[in-house]
Amino acid sequence: MHALSLPTWWIHVASVLEWGLAMLAIQRWGQRRGERAWSWLALAMAPALVSAMAACTWHLFDNAEALNGLVVLQAGTTALGNGTLALAAWNLNRLARP
Repeated sequence: MHALSLPTWWIHVASVLEWGLAMLAIQRWGQRRGERAWSWLALAMAPALVSAMAACTWHLFDNAEALNGLVVLQAGTTALGNGTLALAAWNLNRLARP
């Protein structure tokens, strides 16, 4: 755990928890409104959560070279997450138009 300072760890962990709570809040918002597109947005956020968890795991083990695959996983899930979030936002916009 020497790779990051304690305040940096706090930000990393808080961000992961906040993202997960945002996913839950968005899903519940959609359920209350009866609009499934919001659930798709929450699901589209999952790759970004996986990316953040991969980064935290890599840092937890002091950025060990044996775990460099986590960096590739993080990059891939970040790219995937950006795409899924763009599609989910496009879908929400499409459905909001009269």
